[in-house]
Amino acid sequence: MKIYDALKKDHLEVKALLSRLLTLSEDDSKSRNELVTEIRDALIPHSRAEEAVFYNALRSVNQEKKEVWHGYAEHAAAEGLLRTLQVTGKVGAGWKSTAESLKKALEHHIQEEETTLFAAARNVFSDDEAEQIGVAFEALKPKIKEESIIGTTFDMIQNLMPPRFSKNLSSLELRKSL
Repeated sequence: MKIYDALKKDHLEVKALLSRLLTLSEDDSKSRNELVTEIRDALIPHSRAEEAVFYNALRSVNQEKKEVWHGYAEHAAAEGLLRTLQVTGKVGAGWKSTAESLKKALEHHIQEEETTLFAAARNVFSDDEAEQIGVAFEALKPKIKEESIIGTTFDMIQNLMPPRFSKNLSSLELRKSL
């Protein structure tokens, strides 16, 4: 599956989960907490794998760097909202407005990504390369899903680093313990 199709599939999944979350009543804490966990389990692996294989591939060919950095920033903002949602969802206070903010932020991000970044990628990646990036993306997500919050935060930092530094960081013993 080409990277574009894999990303779109995940985008649709996360948007559907958020829509379901927003239909819940204020007092349905069990369903709310389950959905927030599903959203986290879909969104965090998606973001980290997308950064590692798609964003960094675009950065490596010097394409749309400004938009790639913007994508990283939007991932960080969405993750902050997700973490807030995890806390507010547990206590039931203000969770719906946080969920609405997260949905709005992700819809904005997805729209930009599926237009600007996909167009830039299609200009530089062959169909075979887009397929290889898609395979790498799908293979990486389950590994990230198993990581702790510290491990996924480490991944985010590593994805932001220049490749010459992030390669050395990957081999550190500290990384293996996360």
